[in-house]
Amino acid sequence: MLGWEFPPFISGGLGTACYGLTRALDREGVEVTFVLPKTVESDLSTHVKMLSPGSPRRRTWHEYADLKHVKFRTIHSALDPYGTPESYRERIEKCLRQKRLVHGEKAAEGTTLEANYAGDMYSEVHRYAMMAVDLAEDEDFDVVHAHDWMTYPAGIAVAASRGKPLVVHVHSTEFDRSGEHVNQRIYDIEREGMERADKVIAVSYFTRNIIIGRYGISGDKVEVVYNGLDRNGNWPLSQTGIRTDERIVLFLGRITMQKGPEYFLGAAKKVLDVMDNVKFVMAGSGDLMQRTIEMAAAMGIGSKVLFTGFLRGDDVQRIYKMADLYVMPSVSEPFGIAPLEALGHDVPVIISKQSGVSEVLMHALKVDFWDVDEIANKIIAVLKYPPLQMTLRSHGNFEVRKLRWQDAARKCVQVYHEALSAVAV
Repeated sequence: MLGWEFPPFISGGLGTACYGLTRALDREGVEVTFVLPKTVESDLSTHVKMLSPGSPRRRTWHEYADLKHVKFRTIHSALDPYGTPESYRERIEKCLRQKRLVHGEKAAEGTTLEANYAGDMYSEVHRYAMMAVDLAEDEDFDVVHAHDWMTYPAGIAVAASRGKPLVVHVHSTEFDRSGEHVNQRIYDIEREGMERADKVIAVSYFTRNIIIGRYGISGDKVEVVYNGLDRNGNWPLSQTGIRTDERIVLFLGRITMQKGPEYFLGAAKKVLDVMDNVKFVMAGSGDLMQRTIEMAAAMGIGSKVLFTGFLRGDDVQRIYKMADLYVMPSVSEPFGIAPLEALGHDVPVIISKQSGVSEVLMHALKVDFWDVDEIANKIIAVLKYPPLQMTLRSHGNFEVRKLRWQDAARKCVQVYHEALSAVAV
């Protein structure tokens, strides 16, 4: 399994999904080798191994203390030569000169590192592909499973070098992240990954339609596997500085175009015109952070909107415990794990109709992301009418219990078998 991000306390939604799925696959007895570009430290594993660049720096993994049968292992041997710039260059150029495959083609004899890769994210993506091929050379595996575009070149390279089927898992597309103003290079990587894959896993039918309509991928090989939720029990509530008579409306996610922060603020302004005892908490960070803060100030609601920055670990649990309502006004959301987490903490949710999670949640209020009047009306209704809040909370919590990572893992195993059958034919 190839993943650019893994730990949920570092990576957010994608990391949470990879973590939950990996745990569930382990429970199914599936042996998983997870290849990361980040340094991790761990003991020997049972079914799950972690392959990543070695480093003497220690990491704290107490967040995974609940894992009884999953341990992590760092494989150093293939990456030890990367200790100096000179040895790193020598190793990579050797890969390029020999049989290493990127985009399914052999590197030309004499190709140099400078000729192929610049100092940017794309070079890191392809460097990761080279490292993944090297790491996978002595591994025994049946299927390559790649998560999102940054791992697709690695997935293609590993699958081609070992003659194994490739499954790509689409958690998000460039159209979700950028709207109609897509980055062509990223789009091309996504499309090639999907085209070369034997099977494509989409996190929702919303995403499946984008894959088929925008990338031209045959629907026959695109399967939908919904994300699940891990229930982590109760967490204590610490001092927050918010008055006990104030209601809390929560936005939790990256503050970017995709997540619709301006629509959240537009609805907040309309709610505050008729209700004063409400605070709007925006938990997260992103490229629109400063602009969103300035927007709140310009609207005259700066004192009613709290920006927490990026939260992790216990702080995420605490903010859910504080909230009376969670709102996800995403412009384009392939799935959306945060509403499941909110419901798991007995917080009713309002979600965008333009999301995958709206396909699986029946006891959630749904809105078009752009309709700030309707978002505001629904926020007011939930805050003013306790019976509505109680109904959404109790039914939603019961509903989310049925969304399990174990079911997602079993569907992925089924996809693996189909991919293996297709290659055998």
